[in-house]
Amino acid sequence: MNANRFGQKNGLGFWRYKEDSKGKPKKEEDVVVDDLLAKVSQPKRDFSEEEIIARMMIPMVNEVVRCLEEGIIATPAEADMALVYGLGFPPFHGGAFRWLDTLGSAKYLDMAQQYQHLGPLYEVPEGLRNKARHNEPYYPPVEPARPVGDLKTA
Repeated sequence: MNANRFGQKNGLGFWRYKEDSKGKPKKEEDVVVDDLLAKVSQPKRDFSEEEIIARMMIPMVNEVVRCLEEGIIATPAEADMALVYGLGFPPFHGGAFRWLDTLGSAKYLDMAQQYQHLGPLYEVPEGLRNKARHNEPYYPPVEPARPVGDLKTA
């Protein structure tokens, strides 16, 4: 507020707003923002794609696992359907539980432990820790409908 950065209202915020050829505000990077934020935040750093995915997925996976453990959802499929239809997860990949099973609970646990210092959202529920210890998936393994050798070719 002290910097009088009110966003589109006065053309300054996290972005600098300039009008395009149609008179609509177009946001551009404002180098002054880094200096303003340096006083109240950690130093700027680049995150790898893998780290961004981990930081976003770990709290979500932990929360859907807690929902399953507490009986808020009945099945992993119920949560995955909600994530596909509600948050836009790609239907052909499934939701958080399908992602977790694809990654593997043990590998997920190793990944999540690197981020526990970020707070309680990153603490893995005990039920998921048990699945990792016993190498158990949330979904049963998928069996092919028929052996590949039975398929007819053209």
